[in-house]
Amino acid sequence: MAANAQAQLDPNRAAQRKAAMEEAVRKVTGGAPLRRGRVKLDLPPLIDNGNAVPLSVSVDSPMTPADHVKAIHVFTERNPQPNVVNAYLGPRAGRARIETRARIADTQTVTAIAQLSDGSFWSDSVEVVVTLSACLEEGLI
Repeated sequence: MAANAQAQLDPNRAAQRKAAMEEAVRKVTGGAPLRRGRVKLDLPPLIDNGNAVPLSVSVDSPMTPADHVKAIHVFTERNPQPNVVNAYLGPRAGRARIETRARIADTQTVTAIAQLSDGSFWSDSVEVVVTLSACLEEGLI
C-alpha cells in the first residue's frame, strides 16, 4: 500500500512559484537591476486572515515632471498569481503613495517595486506570517 502512495502537493511547486515570481518581475523591469531603498512597503508582519490584508507603498520622490514615480507594483512569491497590484502614477499625483487591501496566500515575502521616470527600479520587501491562508485556487501555481 505504501508503494502506491503519492504526494498530495507537487514537489516542484516551490520552484514553479519562484520562476513565476521572477518572470512577473522581469516583465515589469525588463531585466533592469533592482535597487534597495526609496520604497517603503508597509503591511503587518503577522496576518491573522490573509483575505483582506491592508498594505501601503510609499516612494521617496519629489514628483516633478523631471523626477517622478511612473508605477508601483506589488508581488508575492506564494500567491497563485505573483502580481498583486499595479498602480500607474505621474507628476500630477502629488505624492507617490498607494494604499489597498490584498489577498495573501500564505507565509511569504511580499515585494514592492517602483519604476521612476529616469528608468530606475527601486524595491522593498517584507516577510509576513499568515495564520489563515487565502488564494487557495486549484490549478494555479
